[in-house]
Amino acid sequence: MESTLILIKEYCAQCHVEHTFVQSLQDEGLIDITVIADERYLPEEQLEDLEQFRRWYYDLHINIEGIDALRHLVRKVNHMQQEIKSLKNRLRLHEEGW
Repeated sequence: MESTLILIKEYCAQCHVEHTFVQSLQDEGLIDITVIADERYLPEEQLEDLEQFRRWYYDLHINIEGIDALRHLVRKVNHMQQEIKSLKNRLRLHEEGW
């Protein structure tokens, strides 16, 4: 299954995003960019991450290093929330067994 690709220069023009911002995200390893015939593309499945990073950078004025740290913390919180949910389910099953 092939991923849909988004042309980065069109994304930047439509969303008023600087090309250097997207390049900085790639340089930090936060997004993957594919180059085809000298055009740069973003896999569609990374669009949600790019949108989040854009909001943090432009709306909250968080720098690229801060975005990386924040992304890590958000992932950690999401993992912990899933673990808590799983533990609650196990506890409920255990209590129902009594």
